[in-house]
Amino acid sequence: MSAQGCLAANDWICAEYVASRARELTDATVQHVWITTVSVLLGLAVALPLALLVRARPRLAGPVLGLTTVLYAIPSLAMFSLLLPLFGLSAALVVTGLVLYSLTVLVRNILAGLAAVPAEAREAARGMGYGRGRLLWEVELPLALPAVLAGVRMATVSTIALTTVGALVDHGGLGTLITSGLKSFFKAQVLTASVLCVLLAVVADVLLLGLQRLLTPWTRAGAVRAGGKG
Repeated sequence: MSAQGCLAANDWICAEYVASRARELTDATVQHVWITTVSVLLGLAVALPLALLVRARPRLAGPVLGLTTVLYAIPSLAMFSLLLPLFGLSAALVVTGLVLYSLTVLVRNILAGLAAVPAEAREAARGMGYGRGRLLWEVELPLALPAVLAGVRMATVSTIALTTVGALVDHGGLGTLITSGLKSFFKAQVLTASVLCVLLAVVADVLLLGLQRLLTPWTRAGAVRAGGKG
């Protein structure tokens, strides 16, 4: 069957669809990456102060962690509906919902990372005259990076998947193509957009894992030493 014939036959795998809709696929992918990136970065910007607040006032741990868990448990359709009066049918609606969903993972991982910082590292820094702010930015957060970046990886992959739900308001990136393809039963569009979404998640996870290893070389050294002892 020719490439042209696969469109007429509505095949699942169709090179002609990819060639003829390359611009549409590219635009949807770029929108997907943009929404995901902005959502995760904003989520991190919100999660860090929340985590620091919880660490400074432990009695707030229950309410803050409970709230983020509840937010994550809200179905995406209900979440977007609740935010609709505030943001209308816009990309801001999707981004805000995704930021709220990311908080449960990011806040917990930041707290876990900070809790894992060795007490002797803090004491040594204080002995060298480090103030609270300098101690946080130059000692605690760098040592907490493995846990923080692990949370960013999980939040990113989750956000890539949840971004597709933005198709409800026509801001779902590849999800918009999947939804419209399902409505018209356009097999090639559904499969191609779905595969691209999966590839985005895999590529993002691999890139973030590489960044994590680049920024935390001491974790690799520790793994090598542990392996050598075995």
